[in-house]
Amino acid sequence: MLGRNVKIEILGTLTDCYLYSGFITSEKRGNFKQVYIISDKELYGEVECTIVGIASSEKNSRTRLIAAPVGCIYYEPEIRKRLSRKSIEFDKIVCMYEKSCGAVVYHRTRLGVIKILLVKNHNGKCWTFPKGHVEQNETEQQTAIREIKEETGLDVVIEPGFRRTSTYRPFGKTKKQVVFFLAKADESAVSVQKSEIDYYLWATLDEAMHICKYDNDTKILREVKRRLL
Repeated sequence: MLGRNVKIEILGTLTDCYLYSGFITSEKRGNFKQVYIISDKELYGEVECTIVGIASSEKNSRTRLIAAPVGCIYYEPEIRKRLSRKSIEFDKIVCMYEKSCGAVVYHRTRLGVIKILLVKNHNGKCWTFPKGHVEQNETEQQTAIREIKEETGLDVVIEPGFRRTSTYRPFGKTKKQVVFFLAKADESAVSVQKSEIDYYLWATLDEAMHICKYDNDTKILREVKRRLL
């Protein structure tokens, strides 16, 4: 049902942060006896919504649909935050919208050569830039800095005025947005997070553009090259 538009009858509010309960009126309820609806405004009566998440709990075998008014985008941290206000805990939430943040990390050698850090994730087929999912109450830049530190051990400084995004569907109905910044690393000694990263390498800008296979990555590298050279 993820990504499906449905009509939902609002039963009532669960918290003061626009979290509601309701039931689907436009089709059979099936095994989902309750729907949670999140919004940024008050909702009444019947509302056209999109199923933006499916939450499940192994402890009590609960499964709940999470809906939002059509056109509203909510990522997992915000959904978990809303549910936690009602002490509603789930082990897993599959979301329609995912968001990751990372950066093109560069380092200048003693000879002044610019090297770009590329990584290959466990689940990734191609070389790309370090990134990871946004956590609750984080800004995009905070996520990028944290993820780079966790995955590579590098402390970086985000350079102002550079922010690029790409949106794609990794699987099914899920829509993923990735935000990349430009970040400088004073050191080049990398210590990879083995649970996430299989390989890493430092490449020149020209080498990186040849190694990277995603069109958006090479486009970003061209912009980085114009900025740094």
